[in-house]
Amino acid sequence: MPAPHTSSINSQDPDDPLTLAMRPSASETESVRRVRLQREADEKSVSDRIDEELRQERERLKRRKLDVKLLLLGQAESGKSTLQKQFQLLYSPQTLEKERASWRTVVYFNVVRSLKHILDTLQSWNDLAEEYQSSGGSSDQGYSSSGSNAIAGPSTSRHRYPPVASSSAHRATESISKNGYDSSTTSSSSVGKSDNPSYQIANLRRRLSPLVAMDTQLADLLSGGVTVAGSGRGGVFVRSGWQARAIENSSSLTKMGRWGKRATGKDPEAQSPINAADEMMHNVQRMLELSNDDIETLWAHPIVKKMIADRKLKLDEWSEFFLNGISAVSRSDYVPTVDDILRARIQTMGVVEHTFNVDLSGQNILWRLYDVGGARGQRHTWIPYFDDVHAIIFVAPISAFDQYLEEDARTNRIDDSLQLFTTICSNPLLKNVHLVLFLNKTDILQSKLASGLRIGKYITSFGNRANNYDTAVQYFRAHFLQVHRKNNQNKRVLYSHLTSVVDTKTTQSIIGNVRDAIFRGYLKSAALV
Repeated sequence: MPAPHTSSINSQDPDDPLTLAMRPSASETESVRRVRLQREADEKSVSDRIDEELRQERERLKRRKLDVKLLLLGQAESGKSTLQKQFQLLYSPQTLEKERASWRTVVYFNVVRSLKHILDTLQSWNDLAEEYQSSGGSSDQGYSSSGSNAIAGPSTSRHRYPPVASSSAHRATESISKNGYDSSTTSSSSVGKSDNPSYQIANLRRRLSPLVAMDTQLADLLSGGVTVAGSGRGGVFVRSGWQARAIENSSSLTKMGRWGKRATGKDPEAQSPINAADEMMHNVQRMLELSNDDIETLWAHPIVKKMIADRKLKLDEWSEFFLNGISAVSRSDYVPTVDDILRARIQTMGVVEHTFNVDLSGQNILWRLYDVGGARGQRHTWIPYFDDVHAIIFVAPISAFDQYLEEDARTNRIDDSLQLFTTICSNPLLKNVHLVLFLNKTDILQSKLASGLRIGKYITSFGNRANNYDTAVQYFRAHFLQVHRKNNQNKRVLYSHLTSVVDTKTTQSIIGNVRDAIFRGYLKSAALV
């Protein structure tokens, strides 16, 4: 009886369909054979290259699993980006050095935006005073009930001046340098008005208008033309990589050594404008230099100081920092210092990744720090993508008890921080993530309390507690700890710190403690201890 027939799976079987399909034609010529063999060699080379790329990708993924991943969260203007800069300064100072030139644009923008806000606020109160007087109010009524000097009086015109067109910046600079600061050009009719506060402010507004008009162009230079609706008066949003674009667009900055020391030698390319962005930066610098005295006069003006004291003019801490140091910022050889970079304000859009090599007990571990945009509209998108992070550093500005969200004027910023922290603590995707809490801006909290601001006026639950720093810190910390306790089924530890992240020495000491705590948790999660 013959054996049953079975199909062979041997690819060398001459009857195998694949072998038959790939077999060269019996009539194949030598030239065709060479072409075929070359094609097969090329195809094998491509296949081998793909295999190698896949192998390398597997290795990268294996190594990436050993990376420490940190998520930096908090509301807008909480100090997240400043904390990121402190990490960068501690673990990768050379990258901050490379980016230093880009921060000059940010500082210029911060100064111009601050001046614009001051002048706009003064104009608003001027208009209110005029409306009051035109309705029959007393001619000596000032901008506040305290009876201080009025911004506007019946004998003084409004002095409203249209902004200078941005395209005329260069001509405006030339005009300022030739005429704007020559006291001899003052007309005789204005001599009697020179002591009038209203006239002084109007004159400063006129003289500073070319500089203030650069606000939009500086914003476009930083953001690449991207605008975000409802971002508020301080809102210019930048994407990842903005520093490289700013450096490219500011190549005329004189080359410097580390942290502001001028390098020796001359480089013509580095000192002459080569494109429109360079020319604009040159014009802004020149206008700042020529406007230095007027900026100092405006900043020191009694009306401005009075309005700040009466909280009719509210400025961010970075505004006061740069206006106090305007003589350094306006110099032609200005290069941002470390403190300037830490305090420079710009809002990030989306998620920005920063990497640092951190030495831990002789091991070189790559840390990935993810800075997530703090605007309300950006928060809901990040959670599904970061369930594998090892720790979350949450930054809450406890100095913001008297502030409200720009996106929602009814929501106190402390309450918003607590809501965001509750979302993080209660999210099941983040239940195994270690938590670090930075109660930030303690220096500003102390300053506000020393000036007489009462927490109970803005946060009713504070009640009649003593309005001092220790009581306030204890109160705010207790509320965040309570949120953590209510959402801590996994019994994870919350590390909390009182911080002022612009204080480099103290912050870097805290970062060292946080690093050790996170690394211990990292080792446990990796089952290495």
